[in-house]
Amino acid sequence: MQTLFDPDPGYAAPPVLTVTALNAQVARLLERSFPLTWIAGEISNFTRASSGHWYFTLKDDAAQVRAVMFRGKSQYAGFVPREGDKVEVRALVTLYGARGDYQINVEAIRRAGVGALYEAFLRLKDKLGAQGLFAPERKRPLPLFTRAIGVVTSPNAAALRDILTALKRRAPHVPVVLYPAPVQGQGAAERIAAAIATASARAEVDVLLVCRGGGSIEDLWSFNEEVVAYAIANCSMPVISGVGHETDSTIADFAADLRAATPTAAAELAATPRADWMASLAADATDLRRAMRRSLGEANQGLDNLSRRLLSPSARIGHRRLELLALSTALTHALRVPLARNSYALAQLRTRWAGQRPDLRAARTAMATQQRRLGGALAHQLGRRRHALDALSAQLELLNPQRTLERGYAIVTNAAGAVLRSPSQITVREPLTVRLAEGSAQLGVASVQATLE
Repeated sequence: MQTLFDPDPGYAAPPVLTVTALNAQVARLLERSFPLTWIAGEISNFTRASSGHWYFTLKDDAAQVRAVMFRGKSQYAGFVPREGDKVEVRALVTLYGARGDYQINVEAIRRAGVGALYEAFLRLKDKLGAQGLFAPERKRPLPLFTRAIGVVTSPNAAALRDILTALKRRAPHVPVVLYPAPVQGQGAAERIAAAIATASARAEVDVLLVCRGGGSIEDLWSFNEEVVAYAIANCSMPVISGVGHETDSTIADFAADLRAATPTAAAELAATPRADWMASLAADATDLRRAMRRSLGEANQGLDNLSRRLLSPSARIGHRRLELLALSTALTHALRVPLARNSYALAQLRTRWAGQRPDLRAARTAMATQQRRLGGALAHQLGRRRHALDALSAQLELLNPQRTLERGYAIVTNAAGAVLRSPSQITVREPLTVRLAEGSAQLGVASVQATLE
């Protein structure tokens, strides 16, 4: 039988929490319930620990809350609060588990009233961003070799001394041109913009630094004005903005071609250290010397190879003479062998031809005899023919009409050219031609008489 004090087998006792676990759960609950938010109040009991952490109480007229700002955040605050300062903090609500104290962990702190300025800053940033003033494609690269550097800042600013010190250490050969302008106060923004416009119009420097030291958002507000942003965007040379500390952001930073965390960093970005250039030049000179030595070594090696291949003129002539002698010998041998072979073949052919040819001497003797006989026969025949020709010539001469005419005879022809042999062929008054030995004559016939037998 189960009594009242006997444990129920099916009953599970609730877990027992330690104080540490309880505080941890409460801290997580607070952190999830209250995201980062801005809280306004007055500084009280401010303590700066040796570790760099800030401990203080944030209060108003009716309540207070403990606050802590760790070193990683406090070093970017831009100012150190004092007792009674009105501030606004961006904090996370949590619980300090070791003591069970409710507190806030501060992420950022600003002076009271800065919230309105920050909202104005965001509105102007959105406006200029929509106009393309912050577009990455508008950013210009810094010159590789800076011949002169311009600085827009106050002549009395500590930032100017930091810039000049950095440039003297890094690039003492680069001249610096100051375009003075107040960096805070009434009308400072317009005078800063005028100084930037002056530098742009003169165009006597390669890069322009727009700088000032750190301060509150009110102190830096001159660099959040629209007129300064347009002056930077319209500047004819690249602009480096070095306003405030690393955590400070201004409209000038967004409009500039390059943002630097501090004025000193801006000076370091503007000019490459002279030592770096000298080291680079020395390295280039070393590379050039090494390359020259390598080229000279290769050239000398090539020259040695060529010199080994190059012979003196006399040696070259001697080699050519030997080559010529060898070629001459080869040519002589090439001619002599075929000539000897052909001579031997010719001798064989002559021997064969001598055995095959007839005896020409007997033929020549018979031919001479026949020539003599033929010559005698031809001479005898020619004599006989010449004698007959002379006889015929004499007979022909006797029958030559010219000889008859020379003896006193004449030849009579009529008009038709016919020779007249009988008087019956002649007609009275017919013109006749009489051919004589030494010419001819025209006659007219008066009468014709027949010859009596």
